Amino acid sequence: MDALADRIDALLPQTQCRQCGYAGCRPYAEAVAAGRADINRCPPGGSETLRALAELTGRPVTPLHGVYEPPAVARIDEPACIGCTLCIQACPVDAIVGAVNVMHTVIAAECTGCELCLPVCPVDCIAMVEAAMPTGQENSLQRAARYKQRYLARERRLERDRQERMAASAARANERRKRATIARVMERARQRLRARSR
Repeated sequence: MDALADRIDALLPQTQCRQCGYAGCRPYAEAVAAGRADINRCPPGGSETLRALAELTGRPVTPLHGVYEPPAVARIDEPACIGCTLCIQACPVDAIVGAVNVMHTVIAAECTGCELCLPVCPVDCIAMVEAAMPTGQENSLQRAARYKQRYLARERRLERDRQERMAASAARANERRKRATIARVMERARQRLRARSR
């Protein structure tokens, strides 16, 4: 089943948009491979992806669940941006750059058009605009592979950050335990000294 999920995942647009009802393209691919999800739940893939999935799985082509829209990318109205970083945290491919209380911007060539940044923006300064046609010979599967690499790189970065936070927390807890142990030992020593001086 993993091999089938791999092949299904390779056909998906890798927008990680969650319009299929799953947390990303890979969970959806696994659900399709296991027979828990229909092949028609990927609006960004449109009819091209639907036909490819039908051919791979042997399932019939059924009407697309959701509405296919031409590729779009996020654009931030930069003067209106308050630098809250919520969109940065929501972006599954790290296509938004900025810092706390600093204007953010979108790397348009890397934006998958997932729209996950829209609902989290507290000042509604993000809009979706028509994506420029890619230059060169990159086809939809190559673009999907590039998006997937960015998504996986972000997942690795988040895991590294989590591990570093856990290690730092453990180090702080260990330091607190050491200090508490030293304090207890010192207090016992003081008590012994007081007992001897009586």
